[in-house]
Amino acid sequence: MRVEDALRLAEEANLDLVEVAPMAKPPVAKLMDFGKFKYEAALKAREARKNQVNTVIKEIKLRPKIDPHDYGTKRGHVERFLKAGDKVKVTIMFRGREQSRPELGRRLLERLADDIAELGFVESAPKQDGRNMIMVIGPTKKKAEAKAEMRRSREQRAELSDGAAGTPDPAAAAATEARAAQTEATAAAE
Repeated sequence: MRVEDALRLAEEANLDLVEVAPMAKPPVAKLMDFGKFKYEAALKAREARKNQVNTVIKEIKLRPKIDPHDYGTKRGHVERFLKAGDKVKVTIMFRGREQSRPELGRRLLERLADDIAELGFVESAPKQDGRNMIMVIGPTKKKAEAKAEMRRSREQRAELSDGAAGTPDPAAAAATEARAAQTEATAAAE
């Protein structure tokens, strides 16, 4: 259809002529309300952004001569980040003479990778970067899966706590009945 005819039809119907596929041969246009078209396009874009997953990189810093308890704490942080579906950048900072012993840092990073093997995988191998040695660990679960799993566990805990709150305590029920009986007895005496 010619553009002039389409414009005339749009004007008669009190609508707009909107080009919906400009790259098609021939270009595709529709008769519609342009304001409604823009609104629906914005809704679709917002929905697409909402479903998009942002990749977050968390960072943990260690020293080559880390205490075993401190190592356990840092490993726990790495595990928590990986369970949440985030990537983890592990940095080992060398100071002074430690720079001449990079194998200590490499050994520590390999130990950490072995400890968290079920939650994540080594995305980039340990590499020296000036005074630091860096390794990136990626989660085995996608972020969306991790969020869904966390939501399910939170709902289960809420159901369990609601169920526990719903069961009456026998001692509390007996005390309430005793107070009610005493109130009735004093009211009858008066």
